[in-house]
Amino acid sequence: MVIKWRSWALPVAVAALVLLAATGCESAPGGPAAEPTAAPSASAARSVARVCANPVAGPAKAPAGAVTVDPAVAGDLAAKTKSHPPNTTFWLRPGKHRLDPDRYAQVIPKEGNRYLGAPGAVLDGRKKNQYAFGGTARDVTIRYLTVRRFVAPPDEGVVNHDSADGWVIEHTTIQENTGAGLMAGARQRVRASCLRGNGQYGMNAYKAKGRISGLVVEGNEIVGNNTGDWERRRKGCGCTGGIKFWAVNGADVRGNWVHDNRGTGLWADTNNNDFRIENNVLEDNDGAALIYETSYNAVIRKNTIRRNNWVEGRGEADRGDNFPFATVYLSESGGEPRIKARTNKIEIYRNVLENNWSGITLWENADRFCNSPANTSSGDCTLLVGKTHRCAKPAIAKAPLYADCRWKTQRVDIHDNRFVLDKSVVKCMVKCDRMAVLANYGTYPDWSPYQGEGVAEAITHKQHNRWHDNVYLGPWMFVAHDPSRVLDFGQWQSTPYQQDAGSTFRARDGG
Repeated sequence: MVIKWRSWALPVAVAALVLLAATGCESAPGGPAAEPTAAPSASAARSVARVCANPVAGPAKAPAGAVTVDPAVAGDLAAKTKSHPPNTTFWLRPGKHRLDPDRYAQVIPKEGNRYLGAPGAVLDGRKKNQYAFGGTARDVTIRYLTVRRFVAPPDEGVVNHDSADGWVIEHTTIQENTGAGLMAGARQRVRASCLRGNGQYGMNAYKAKGRISGLVVEGNEIVGNNTGDWERRRKGCGCTGGIKFWAVNGADVRGNWVHDNRGTGLWADTNNNDFRIENNVLEDNDGAALIYETSYNAVIRKNTIRRNNWVEGRGEADRGDNFPFATVYLSESGGEPRIKARTNKIEIYRNVLENNWSGITLWENADRFCNSPANTSSGDCTLLVGKTHRCAKPAIAKAPLYADCRWKTQRVDIHDNRFVLDKSVVKCMVKCDRMAVLANYGTYPDWSPYQGEGVAEAITHKQHNRWHDNVYLGPWMFVAHDPSRVLDFGQWQSTPYQQDAGSTFRARDGG
């Protein structure tokens, strides 16, 4: 979960669904940040993944060799799955398919099984069954099916409940379930699917034993999730999101439309590594568009990010909090060359951020480290150390543990982005205009070697966090070192901060 001075408080209702086009930023990476040629506009619009409104229909007839499943027979899908061998294809006729009424009744696929829905095929849990598809069989495929109204408990999922490996979910609608609509295993592919209106997560990429690797999430619409408002019910739990990723090693998240979720759009939390988050549209989420937390090595590029964090950011500002809540939030996350990935830094480039509540915040909590009581990722240690008990006095005060027991916000390269802010659109006067790199004053626990301003000095000046060659339109301000140091663009570019070399700034009238 996110932790700063204290826990986040997350508010209010799910926004209405909005069908809007997306745009990209066309300035060349690494080149001078002259005005990008394509700003958000109708003329530059490209299609977003309108999967929920326009689902692709499945086969109207049973494919050759497929086993036909009858919606008139309760439990037919589970029974026929049990009675047929692995690598069987099942075709679900049009209509509402049911499981047996027992709460634990579910389909337990065998390895290589394929489930294809005919047009209008729905697997309905009727708010009685907890899980739709479970078990540990590998390489299962689900296509063209609607899965709805299952009642998974919190932190559990309806489809691929047991996080089996190699599953493919395509052209599938998973909606109106409690818990998570979908869990994830290694090598899972989720494509062109609608994850809508689920009670906690659209997808919870979590595996109880081992890490998930090789995850692909492509061309999906992820909308209106966290209808149960779990952050309000469990204040500060960090247990929601359009998608939540836990300990995923290698993920490609591309071409998705992530919008109107209550809370965060995409949230990678605890020992994730090697992410590529690209060509997505992230908009109108109540919280941040993207949180990358206590994780490593990522490329975040060519995304359109707009109108995020209006609800949560405004709520915190109204409560008098001066922390720079942002739409892209890196919390104790950075590049680490010693951990194998396709990059050895976090690179954020060629994105368009328009009219969000603030921009990008790089944060490090001085009191959060492996084996600290302030580490909300309880029991977890950094990928460089692994064993929590090693991060204890006196060894933690010396190399290498002094450095390696911390998740560090370091080697973050932010360039060739376009940041647009019109306060009359966001309807704010203050605190919605921040770009930030900061930490708190270390105080806890009493044996911590990170007390004082050392972490704030490191994240601000010593950990190779750099903005450059960006375009700013609007009345942007900048925060460095700690929340009290609010800078204008000239101060941000000057000694001792020396940020945004080669960038342009135009403070147009924004209200």
